[in-house]
Amino acid sequence: MDLYNALKEKGYSVKVLHPEPTRPCGFKFVDPDNQIGKDEITTTSFTCPKSSLFGRIRESVSFGKHCKRYIQDHYSDIMLVYDGAWPLFGQCSVARACVKHHIKYLTPVQDVYPESFSNKLPSFLGLIVQWLFMPMDKYILKHSNSIHVISTKMRNHLAATRNIPLERFSVVMNWQDETEFLEYQKHTDAKELQGKFIFMYLGNIGPVAGVDLLIDAFELAKLKDARLVIAGTGSMKESLKEKAKNNPNIKFWDVPNGKVPEIQSKANVMMLPIKKGAASSSIPSKLPAYMFSAKPIIGSVDEDSDTAEAIQNAKCGVIVEPENAMALSEKMIQFSKMGKNELESMGENGQAYALEHFSKSHNLKILVETFEKLIRQ
Repeated sequence: MDLYNALKEKGYSVKVLHPEPTRPCGFKFVDPDNQIGKDEITTTSFTCPKSSLFGRIRESVSFGKHCKRYIQDHYSDIMLVYDGAWPLFGQCSVARACVKHHIKYLTPVQDVYPESFSNKLPSFLGLIVQWLFMPMDKYILKHSNSIHVISTKMRNHLAATRNIPLERFSVVMNWQDETEFLEYQKHTDAKELQGKFIFMYLGNIGPVAGVDLLIDAFELAKLKDARLVIAGTGSMKESLKEKAKNNPNIKFWDVPNGKVPEIQSKANVMMLPIKKGAASSSIPSKLPAYMFSAKPIIGSVDEDSDTAEAIQNAKCGVIVEPENAMALSEKMIQFSKMGKNELESMGENGQAYALEHFSKSHNLKILVETFEKLIRQ
């Protein structure tokens, strides 16, 4: 939506194709502020709200076919395509249609496929997956006029493994709109938090998030004057509520639209658990949101990940080994004993870092400039 608005403001004609919104599963997607009228085309492609390998593959293939058909029907009117379809099948369909009709396209890469999938498999199966699907990804990227990645590590990996010049890449971080966080803080009186010390996770409650680890770690910590708040929706929410039903200090909150800054303001510390290997090539969107709320962060993530690097460089928290409940519980105990000034200092460090690296104003400008460069060429 941010990119659409920025391009429209510059006078470009923009069409947005997307399937019916379905994720997070169970979430209601009624947002009148995000309606873009005749420029919005909702496809009738297959959707898969629940986490399912074959369902998600079918979803990617189906959406790709609908996008390909649209390009074939309107190619004479299309100057540039932003190939944000589902990887890999959906993106490949769009790429082939653009190549066939000599249309420039820009490819955003949020996660590195097939590696992000094959690395989770036994070595033999992983090699087979790479052999099957690497040619598809190479085709998408090699024919792309520009590749938008979300970290320098991702850029360097793709350039080396796909044999693509570095100048074809633009590094554009996953941004958050900083204004809603800053405006909330500006118009809200700063009050010292009272009552129980709150550890909070806010985001999608799915299988990759590792929220189950938070429950295990919190119960190991045995903190009488603390509370763990899990805010959001997702496929694992009900099962985790069942898991935590005997602990009155673990609460599940809904997150109404536009209320993220307000809800996160109630936390003392934000929690960022990610399963092993899942944070190796992308930064979750919740990290910038945590930082913009000026809250310290405990990250349970791979040490060599971009997420860990951002937390360490920002000096806004600590990281522990992923899927290690005991190590995480020790950090929760440590943070619960910290003074107010120390916690606030870490939070302020994170906010300053996010404004420089993860803000909408900074990153949207880079992406729009990339579009205009391709159009001028």
